[in-house]
Amino acid sequence: MKIAIVGTGAMGSVYAALLGAAGHEIWAIDSWQTHVDAMRANGLRLEGASGDRTVRLHATTDAKEVGSCDLVIIATKAMHVAQAAEATRALLGKDTLVLSIQNGLGGPDTAARVLGRERVLVGVVGGFGASMKGPGHAHHNGWELVRLGEFAGPVSPRLEKIAEVWRSGGFKVKCFDDIDQLVWEKLICNVCYSGTCAITERTLIEVIEDPDLWKVASGCAKEAFAVAKARGVKLDIADCVEYVRVFGLKIPNARPSMLLDHMSGRASEIDAINGAIPPAAEALGRTAPYNEVISGLVRGKERRMGVRKS
Repeated sequence: MKIAIVGTGAMGSVYAALLGAAGHEIWAIDSWQTHVDAMRANGLRLEGASGDRTVRLHATTDAKEVGSCDLVIIATKAMHVAQAAEATRALLGKDTLVLSIQNGLGGPDTAARVLGRERVLVGVVGGFGASMKGPGHAHHNGWELVRLGEFAGPVSPRLEKIAEVWRSGGFKVKCFDDIDQLVWEKLICNVCYSGTCAITERTLIEVIEDPDLWKVASGCAKEAFAVAKARGVKLDIADCVEYVRVFGLKIPNARPSMLLDHMSGRASEIDAINGAIPPAAEALGRTAPYNEVISGLVRGKERRMGVRKS
């Protein structure tokens, strides 16, 4: 299958390397010129939970060089999806499917507004703890689960076909009839660790083992869990705090992408993760004070860093 991955940061590089190693024709599309140059010259190296390999693939900064693809994976951060979706137009053939994979809320909806809901699928990936070691070189701490769903559900033959593509790369995949379930089960983990780790500059296990930090982190998770339940989302979670604790223990030394963004001097996806919970709670007549405070602290930190204007 010819696959374009739009946004080959840490997670996009994991997808590109493992799907490329499975024999698919991979086009890595990214605005980071040095990264693209490194992939062109030396291939893409991926090390970590899946082993250590270097994969040859195509890499470019210009989607117009690629031509139509069978599958396009939009793997940018939530705030860059609109721009990525516009670039994706150059990759579309009659039957091209687009899989939008982001943390938090809103990414796939943005892609669907640009490209049409009929061709967009939703992905949620968790338990990888991926980071960039340098241009052309990515690492991941875990290799947990890829969740896939249709916007309108239920699981369709085309979704199962895409799931098999992922499985060919060694990924563990589960298809969902209910898109809200797959989004919120991941979001609950994101809000637990992302903001707290970004502010404190700690790994997941350091947050878990610090009583004060764990009270804040698990408080964020409990608020998100309560909002999801109030919205009628069917969650396969019996104990919210134990759920996020077990998730964190699988990749204990990982740093969430929000912290990695700050370490690299970039703005984070705070508005789509912790920052998405207070307005969702307010719409239900509820409050989410843990997430509201954490979001405010992250935004303030980013203004001090000079990467956020408002």
